[in-house]
Amino acid sequence: MTSMTQCPPVLSPWSVGANLLVSWARGCEAAATGIADCMTATIAGAASPLGIPRWLELATVRREPTWTSPNGIVFEAPVARLRDFSVAGASPALIPTLVLPPQAGHSSCIVDYSPDQSQMRTIVESGLERALSLDWIGATRETAGASIEDYLDVIDRAVDHCGGKVNLIGDCQGGWLATIYAALFPERVNTLTLAGAPIDFHAGEPIIHEVLSHLAPAGDLRFYEALVAADGGVLKGEHMLAGFIMIQPADEISRQLELYQHLDDPAYVARYREFEDWFKHTQDIPGAFYLWIVRHLFRDNALISGALEIGGRRVSLATLDMPLNLLAGATDHITPPDQVFAIAELASTPQELIRRDVTQGGHLGLFMGHEALRNHWPPLLRAVLAHSR
Repeated sequence: MTSMTQCPPVLSPWSVGANLLVSWARGCEAAATGIADCMTATIAGAASPLGIPRWLELATVRREPTWTSPNGIVFEAPVARLRDFSVAGASPALIPTLVLPPQAGHSSCIVDYSPDQSQMRTIVESGLERALSLDWIGATRETAGASIEDYLDVIDRAVDHCGGKVNLIGDCQGGWLATIYAALFPERVNTLTLAGAPIDFHAGEPIIHEVLSHLAPAGDLRFYEALVAADGGVLKGEHMLAGFIMIQPADEISRQLELYQHLDDPAYVARYREFEDWFKHTQDIPGAFYLWIVRHLFRDNALISGALEIGGRRVSLATLDMPLNLLAGATDHITPPDQVFAIAELASTPQELIRRDVTQGGHLGLFMGHEALRNHWPPLLRAVLAHSR
């Protein structure tokens, strides 16, 4: 059932921490199992103690992640740049596709992660040959005060570049941002596609909402305000990273201990570095924008309740009447499927124009996983293409 409350309920410390305690217990189990496996591998000669310096270097030194597909930068604004992946000679009659990547302290190149794991390449290969993506820029002192209006303005500028109407694809945080834009300017959005996008922030059992309830009891945001103030008006990317690791520590522990056992496997090391460079080369988020998100979306769930106002305009999901494509992950602990699919109940889009699909994996796999890119995105994108000519 969709939650309409204005702030999360006050829970006891025991109920608030239940899911987190389970997650941390799994982390301890992963650590114990991994250390035992490492010792076994060392005794058996499959791993050498002499490899520890290299292991530490690989685990701690991060390089800036890069985009892998050919693209050109169309423009650069204070909060984002626009990258064009379009195929030369693409039909000008084809409605362009604009991607809004996740924005959670990491590089936007997750949508073009590697040559064989690229959402942008999958889009182009589906026939949507006019394809562009915004590339969020890390916050600085100068952009610490950037607002939701600044982000909507840069989307509007990108849509203008595309000719005034786009197929809008929003991944995770890019999804709720795409939804807000489409609700305010439905005439400029031909189709709306959301992947792992939290729309109803209180639906399902997301651990992130549990953390918010614990750190902001009764909706008190002083902890988050102090965190931003301590960071000089921005939210440090490393703080976001620490939060993600805290949510599922078992993943982090297993990844580092498995690396130790595969130091002599160049292909494994290359895959490890590729992911770690993206995951741990962080970027900061404007503090004002972050606090707006926590206050209005995570805490108040205002996008669902209909109470959200931006620039004096009410954001109503009922204005959405374009075809909707909704993709969720069965094991997504960041954005459970119920959070994504909630939009279908409030939009005015006819039910026959709403597609729902669920992948087998978790959150990141929605944007760069082999299973999602091979089995789920192509039919979804073919549906977008059918409405784009």
